Amino acid sequence: MKIVVTGAAGFIGSSAAQALLAQGHFVVGIDNLNDYYDVDLKMARLQRLIGSSQFTFARLDIADRDGLNKIVENSQCEVVLHLAAQAGVRYSIENPHAYVDANLVGFMNVLEACRNSRIQHLVFASSSSVYGANKRMPFSEHDNVDHPISLYAATKKANELMAHSYAHLYGLPCTGLRFFTVYGPWGRPDMALFKFTKNILAGISIPVFNRGDMVRDFTYIDDIVEGIVQVIGLIPRPNPEWDAVHCDPATSHAPYRIFNIGNNRPEKLMRYIEVLERCLGRKAILELLPMQAGDVVATMANVTDLESATGFCPRTTIDAGISKFVDWYRSYYEV
Repeated sequence: MKIVVTGAAGFIGSSAAQALLAQGHFVVGIDNLNDYYDVDLKMARLQRLIGSSQFTFARLDIADRDGLNKIVENSQCEVVLHLAAQAGVRYSIENPHAYVDANLVGFMNVLEACRNSRIQHLVFASSSSVYGANKRMPFSEHDNVDHPISLYAATKKANELMAHSYAHLYGLPCTGLRFFTVYGPWGRPDMALFKFTKNILAGISIPVFNRGDMVRDFTYIDDIVEGIVQVIGLIPRPNPEWDAVHCDPATSHAPYRIFNIGNNRPEKLMRYIEVLERCLGRKAILELLPMQAGDVVATMANVTDLESATGFCPRTTIDAGISKFVDWYRSYYEV
């Protein structure tokens, strides 16, 4: 297939594009290469892709409506994999307008480009953060998610709603993927594992929020990518059993579907740090801090729908995943 991947220089986007190329697909990558974090790292990720004759790259901001339309139209692609976004819960408190520009305006442009080019399937990144104030564990796609507690989460929930409206109005098949705390090689420097590794090696304290009383469904990048690849070929159909009186948020009368992609194996943050210490051979200096605004204490994914639909379920343990990250980090930064 021909597939447009937005955010192709990003952590998940570059890894997904690499996997699609390995399967023989043609990939058109889009990224604006902004300086939210180290541009050199983004360029290094792109270098893994540029060597393929089946990969082309366009430097473009998805807020550029006309430019995005032209790329999608000219690519003659069947699928758009939309992974570009302004990420990060905490940064959304500092710079909310960046989230409106990228996650709302940008997503609107993606939807219009898909509609105009009659795309067969739009697969887009949502987030576990949409569960917000929900306390029912494990988080299920069939639960109500109307109470986000960060602007980032609100923009991701808005993306799901916007996609559903296009599925209903224009028959555009849309699948949203709620990612749970993704980590691994080529990760983002603003994420905990990256920051913890850098600080521990430098002998600097690491910030541990809620004094370490946190639980996360840490999901290794290869598992996320495998889930994406599996879902791309699973074009959603209207659910004939959908009930407009007792609405199921995960499905619809329209060609629309939501899936969790998580490890379904929640781990305490302190164990996560202990595994990292063991892999690095050094102890961390802990700076125990109160809970930050917009954070949740625990996440856990129910992935039975993903497994039922695709036969795939994430399996990578944090022991294996963190070890692979540390090996990559030492190699990339020559530490």
